[in-house]
Amino acid sequence: MSSNRPFRLEGRTALITGGASGIGEQTVRALAASGARVLIGDINQPAAQSLASEIENSHPIQLDVSDPSSIAASLERLDSLDILVNNAGIGHVGTIEECSLADWRNVMKVNVEGVFLVTCAALPLLLKSQRPCIVNIGSVAGLVGVNRRFAYCASKGAVVSMTRSLAADYAGRIRVNCVCPGTVGTPFVEAYLEKYHKHEKEEVRQQLDARQPIGRVGKPEEIAHLVLYLCSDEAEFVHGSMMAIDGGWTAL
Repeated sequence: MSSNRPFRLEGRTALITGGASGIGEQTVRALAASGARVLIGDINQPAAQSLASEIENSHPIQLDVSDPSSIAASLERLDSLDILVNNAGIGHVGTIEECSLADWRNVMKVNVEGVFLVTCAALPLLLKSQRPCIVNIGSVAGLVGVNRRFAYCASKGAVVSMTRSLAADYAGRIRVNCVCPGTVGTPFVEAYLEKYHKHEKEEVRQQLDARQPIGRVGKPEEIAHLVLYLCSDEAEFVHGSMMAIDGGWTAL
């Protein structure tokens, strides 16, 4: 374990899916600032390239987590990989009655199948690493029920279960943990407000703040720093954990 400068990642390569914006972007910044070589995996290449131009020792890679050929093309160029952060995800608003089969399949394809496909492809590289770890970005929606988030809750519940299964299967070989944020102020949430509450954004924003017992939504950098901790040597004893970071939401 590090004794002088905690949470350092020098000499390690990290891949962050959905790394060009929101929690992914801040995770890129946090891991790169701690010395890691960071690969910004994102379907939005202009955004990934723009971010990489700002951050030393980061590199954009074209990555569609729902496309096995895209994943294979991205990972076949890598000689090593020590850290995988499965962050890419999409949302859906609606009850089961408001969720079409196409909606369901789309959410599952990205949020569940994407984690499966990227993790499968990355495993051979991770197993060669001396200190490999996987951090899956789940959600409080995978721990508790959330109104009108049927498909999203189901998908994040699957991420939680996949994390536990991986932790059981690879204990002592790969550390695997899951971060479960509450509502976080990201472009993801802004897109939700624009789509569903265009004429009442501030009112709904206040409702989102109030949903977290501490009275505000989370900041992307707060989630990123928990990810950084989980990737570091200081977290060597943390394995198979579902870490809620939600302003107290799941405590009530």
